[in-house]
Amino acid sequence: MAIILAVDAMGGDHGVNITVPACLRFLSEVVDVNLILVGDRDNIYKQIASELSRFSDRIEVVHATQVVGMDEAPQSAMRTKRDSSMRVAINLVKEGKAHAVVSAGNTGALMAIARYVLRTMDGIDRPAIAKLMPTVKGEVCVLDLGANIDCSPEHLQQFGVMGAQLMRGVTGKATPSVGILNIGSEDIKGNETVKKAAELLKTSNLNFYGNVEGDDIFKGVVDVVVTDGFTGNVSLKTTEGVAKMIAFFLKEEFTRTWFTKLIALMSYPVLKRLKQRVDPSKYNGAVLLGLNGLVIKSHGGADINGFYYALVQAHHEVGAGVIGLLHEYLQQNKQILTDGDELLEFTDLKSL
Repeated sequence: MAIILAVDAMGGDHGVNITVPACLRFLSEVVDVNLILVGDRDNIYKQIASELSRFSDRIEVVHATQVVGMDEAPQSAMRTKRDSSMRVAINLVKEGKAHAVVSAGNTGALMAIARYVLRTMDGIDRPAIAKLMPTVKGEVCVLDLGANIDCSPEHLQQFGVMGAQLMRGVTGKATPSVGILNIGSEDIKGNETVKKAAELLKTSNLNFYGNVEGDDIFKGVVDVVVTDGFTGNVSLKTTEGVAKMIAFFLKEEFTRTWFTKLIALMSYPVLKRLKQRVDPSKYNGAVLLGLNGLVIKSHGGADINGFYYALVQAHHEVGAGVIGLLHEYLQQNKQILTDGDELLEFTDLKSL
């Protein structure tokens, strides 16, 4: 059975000029997928005209009259943009017409609309933004990357559950290791929230490693790194900044003299392979975990290559059955969490 992805064709900084060519490339390279392109019908058909006969049985266009602006307040998008390409695409997942939605649109609006339409799973209080990143040993899942600025220990435990099931699906590991981001590896380090979250994770049936520091993320020490959205987002942006700085320094040094230019030419095969291994486009796309449906967020400024890889990620995660694995775990592990003096049933939590 073909995997069906709904695409917010109007989302992102460049809209159909990026999303539609990426979709056409994706269809040409992945055979077991159909796409539903959501947005302004005329603009979409102009983009796919030359390829329509080739993919006519694998592309469906659903018209939407509105677009959520990249700087639009989530509340405004929720209230006034009920026929936006973003919301219509998410509705397709809710209605069972698509297995996942991919959007490069406004992150805040996407999170708000997706949470309103799809709702969080029983046992999950808040969805989290999770992203796979390269390490020296493979890949690591880091969450949350910005959806939840303030988190309770119970929220962090739930992030560990979600991240573990994501990695279980995409890597095939039965018990992915989970660590919590801290300022030191010792148990006495960190604030009270992190300490309590570590205790909750330790007493769960997850494969809890313990505390990990920032420099451990890319060593591949664990499969999942759990943190609050504030720290996670700062870590992500810092990493992106360091990567850009190193790329700038390399270019600067290799072009400094005729001799270094010659060295650069001789090193080209190595530099090309290095670029392929750490190309940020290949890791474009973060998943909003914890909802009753898969929502993949592409970077708003992604190019065709970047949006293509967001589609690849959605396809991979649908095929891996990530939503089913998380549902299964939540049903089979009715753990007791503590919120102050009150005991709460894990699968019955509504809000903390």
